[in-house]
Amino acid sequence: MKELSLSIYIVPAIALVLVIIFYYHFSKHVVNKPNYRKSIITMSILAFILNFIWEFTQGPLYKGYKYDWEHISFCMLASIADMLMVLILLFSFGLIYKNVYWIKSMDLNKVLLLVFVGFSGAILAEVFHTMRGDWSYTDAMPLLPVVEVGVSPVLQFMILPWLIYSISKHVVKE
Repeated sequence: MKELSLSIYIVPAIALVLVIIFYYHFSKHVVNKPNYRKSIITMSILAFILNFIWEFTQGPLYKGYKYDWEHISFCMLASIADMLMVLILLFSFGLIYKNVYWIKSMDLNKVLLLVFVGFSGAILAEVFHTMRGDWSYTDAMPLLPVVEVGVSPVLQFMILPWLIYSISKHVVKE
C-alpha cells in the first residue's frame, strides 16, 4: 500500500453523491419511509461490518500489510467504499427492476446478474488500483488468469452483496 493520495478518494466521493441521490429518489416512491430508512441503515451497517472483516482478513495478501493502525484504518476506509458500492448496486438494480425492494424477490436470475456485476466491477477496480500502484499483492494472493488480479477481492464482490441483501431482506418491509 502506498501513501494515501487525494485521487484515491475521488471514486468513493462520487459513490457517496450517487448513494445520496439514489436514496432520495427512492424515498419518494416508498410508502413506509421510516422502514425504508431503517432498511438502508441496516444494510449499510451490515455491509460495512462484513466488508471490514473481509478486508482485515485478506490484508496479509497485500504487500506491506501489517496489523497496525495505519493499515486497519485503511481497511476501514476501504470498507466504507465497499459499503457505498453495495448501496449503489442495490439502487441500480432498483432502477432496473423499478423497485428498491427487489431483494425481497431475489431469484436465480437476479443472483446470477448480481454476481456477474460484482465479478466485473471488482476486476475493473482491481486493475485500476493495481495499475496505479495503490496496492499490490504478495505471492500468497491467488490471481485470476489473463487479468492478473487477486481472487480474494473479486470473490468479495461476488459473494458479499448477495449475502448482505439476503440477510437484509428480512428487515425490509414494503
